[in-house]
Amino acid sequence: MDIIYVLDILGTFAFAISGTLVASDKKLDLFGVIIIAFVTAVGGGMLRDVLINAHPINWIGDLNYLYTIFAAVLFTFLVKSKIGYLSTTMFLFDTIGLSVFTLLGLQKGLAYNLHPLVALIMGMISAVFGGVLRDVLTNKVPLIFEKEIYASACLIGGLMYLILSYFRVDENINFIISAAVVVSIRIVAVKLHLELPKVKYDLFTRFKK
Repeated sequence: MDIIYVLDILGTFAFAISGTLVASDKKLDLFGVIIIAFVTAVGGGMLRDVLINAHPINWIGDLNYLYTIFAAVLFTFLVKSKIGYLSTTMFLFDTIGLSVFTLLGLQKGLAYNLHPLVALIMGMISAVFGGVLRDVLTNKVPLIFEKEIYASACLIGGLMYLILSYFRVDENINFIISAAVVVSIRIVAVKLHLELPKVKYDLFTRFKK
């Protein structure tokens, strides 16, 4: 079992915990919690695999993903009473999943001989669309559509991976460094309240007269 696969399982576990925390906060029943944990953990990867025509789709070809999701739901309920529903807890697990899935999606895109730019976008899709599905299903505005630095952190981390790959840095070391870049950007952005600039552009006002 190589380190990339281990990180994939850990990313699935982290995202499933993130989904479970959100669903639990929304007071969904057990079935609802499992569904939200599932789409959060594997939704982005499924969309990526559909877009690049990769078969079997990630979790279908490996039941360890399903076992990991069920374990994450159980783990969350066992420890939730001790940690409480803390936004920092969800942020931590969401960020870990974000970093891991960005790079796994990028790697898979490259393995399917996609252009590096397209593979980079596939990495972002892998990372953020599970969270988008989670937020839509729980009636929240997805982070990717808000001002928070989220998808851009994925793109920067993915770009770092491509640069280090060009210089033939060991794959495992590259993965860890690039994942750390995504995590660091997210943490710094939240701590310092950094935001992407808003676009204020009124087409009708511009062409008035």
